[in-house]
Amino acid sequence: MKAKMGESVQLQTRRNKAAKSTLTWYLFLLPTLLGIACFILYPVFESFRLSFYRSNGTIETWIGLGNYQRVLGSSAFWNAVYNTFYIAFFQLLLAIPAGFVLASMINRIKRFQSMFKVLFFLPNVTSIVAAAMIFMFVLQPEVGLINHFLDLLGLPTSPWLSDPSTSKAGVILLAVWHWLGFVIIICLANLQAISPELYEAAEIDGASSLQQWLFITIPNMAGTFAFLFIMGWISGLQRFQEVFVLGGPGGSPSRSMQTVVALIYERGFGGFEFGIASAITVLLFLIILAFTVLNLKLTRLKL
Repeated sequence: MKAKMGESVQLQTRRNKAAKSTLTWYLFLLPTLLGIACFILYPVFESFRLSFYRSNGTIETWIGLGNYQRVLGSSAFWNAVYNTFYIAFFQLLLAIPAGFVLASMINRIKRFQSMFKVLFFLPNVTSIVAAAMIFMFVLQPEVGLINHFLDLLGLPTSPWLSDPSTSKAGVILLAVWHWLGFVIIICLANLQAISPELYEAAEIDGASSLQQWLFITIPNMAGTFAFLFIMGWISGLQRFQEVFVLGGPGGSPSRSMQTVVALIYERGFGGFEFGIASAITVLLFLIILAFTVLNLKLTRLKL
């Protein structure tokens, strides 16, 4: 009887310690949970609520789906969607293959590998605002560095950011330069994780270096490509800083660089149409959500 009572007391003591430990962990998590509630959940809820009102920041009038009807019927919104997808698509199309090829070359060399990693990754840790300001001078039509080199090579120069037909190419150039280092580092991490035994077996079978790269390296990089593809789309659809520096909130010239987030800024803080800006924000959230789910299905990437 005494033994059973002793076991019961010990069991109760262990339960009390476990409950105390759980409570302690929740207390440590409490500041983080409060931060998420204040700075993420509340702004999301408030933005969704404002999308049903006509609001200038002080006076609010309920208009139901009126803001969404205005946004979806606006050519400025669809132009911003087109610009956003156009820049993001070509950024991914150029940066991922180029980053993978450069990572493969760096992975093959034995000396100065760390130096090349640092050199290529430096743009990624540079402030995108500072980089955009430098690119304004680099892409300057008359005295810019790129046109100077094109002229030296006998190639036609471009007005770049001064012409609506070439301004998006300037933004893509900046985006690729800024993102390339990230792609190289992620690809290198996966390249170095591929088992050397696969290459040794391929060499015994007489496979050339190119065949090993095509039939061993590339298939083993599928998960990395899917990750870069999805992350690239998510960040590309939220593009703002560089286009704001290069073309202002209106994406000049002729709104050729204006992205969806720049349009939100223009309508919200430029025109004090907070209801319209909130409706565009909700639509952008739905676009990113739908596109991410579609990409996850297509690439079969597990989170």
